[in-house]
Amino acid sequence: MKRIFITQRVELIAAINERRDALSQEWAALAEECGFALIPVPNCLPALRRLAEALPPDGIILSGGNDLATYGGDAPERDEAEEFLIQFSIDHKIPLLGVCRGTQMLLHHFGTPLRRVEGHVRVEHPLSNGDTVNSFHGWGAPDCRPPLLALAKSGDGVVEWTQHRDFPWIQGIMWHPERVHPFRTRDITLIKEALSL
Repeated sequence: MKRIFITQRVELIAAINERRDALSQEWAALAEECGFALIPVPNCLPALRRLAEALPPDGIILSGGNDLATYGGDAPERDEAEEFLIQFSIDHKIPLLGVCRGTQMLLHHFGTPLRRVEGHVRVEHPLSNGDTVNSFHGWGAPDCRPPLLALAKSGDGVVEWTQHRDFPWIQGIMWHPERVHPFRTRDITLIKEALSL
């Protein structure tokens, strides 16, 4: 069974001044459907480095939630953890799939600036490849700068699926496959293929 690292959102609990790593339970159910052993990872870079060395993953998912700190988000420790995982993916040829914020992180990491987008929160919309997907994001990009390639866009021209030109094991999707019930067969197939080498 493949071991898949998955990043977690940072939640701020103001009443007790606590920062928590959190992951939707929907991800565990989707991982079961995909046949993966999902390993939520901490947003603490030293601990994450030790974990990656001690238990190298077979694949990585950068999950949704939290805006990037560059764009006003309040979880810089998550950005740092995900930057490390992107480079770890490149250095060790480990498949990586960004989901929503994870795709935004890939775009940002490889030099594509993000901008605010309208009409992409809590809606479904068609893609240029003929698919229809859900949408929960307020940031996006009208195109990808090299080395990323756009595999599909929304009707208003926002990149929804991207892949690295030189490292094809790095992909990103802007929709949330874990939020569709029952899970879509085509999403399960895409995830399995994206996290395989």
